[in-house]
Amino acid sequence: MYQSDTQIRVRYAETDQMGYVYHGNYAAYFEVCRTEAFRQLGISYKALEADGVGMPVGEIRTRFRRPARYDDLLTVRLLLKQPAEGTRVLFEYEIYNEAHELLTEGHTLMVFVSMATGRPVPIPQDIAAKLAPYFTDDEIAGPLTPPKAPGDAPAPAAFLK
Repeated sequence: MYQSDTQIRVRYAETDQMGYVYHGNYAAYFEVCRTEAFRQLGISYKALEADGVGMPVGEIRTRFRRPARYDDLLTVRLLLKQPAEGTRVLFEYEIYNEAHELLTEGHTLMVFVSMATGRPVPIPQDIAAKLAPYFTDDEIAGPLTPPKAPGDAPAPAAFLK
């Protein structure tokens, strides 16, 4: 598993009339954390795009537990619990305030695509190689791995709680 923390100070312009961080800003917080995590791993979005590979969001989920407010110093934690697989990678996030209270959880499912065609492409080998040391053999098969038979598919997480 790979984990990376990034701190973000909430700006006034990111809040709504109630003083809460506007929900649309959480996608940007996730992106900042994801970009910084890749930078720490020696992976550059800019270089990826120069090589003709984009990484758009295929799915985003956000669960709000408590509001973040103006001037809060947030810790955005990225968790990569399973290796990138096939053409995609699942990033999970947790956002904490300075009191270490969990405010928000979420995930983004990113898809590697050819910028020329817009079609999915395999994960670039250099990215897979930089992520590989963070996973054991047991972690290689995860929720992104297709089940061997339809009955082997796990229930969606929402039904497990």
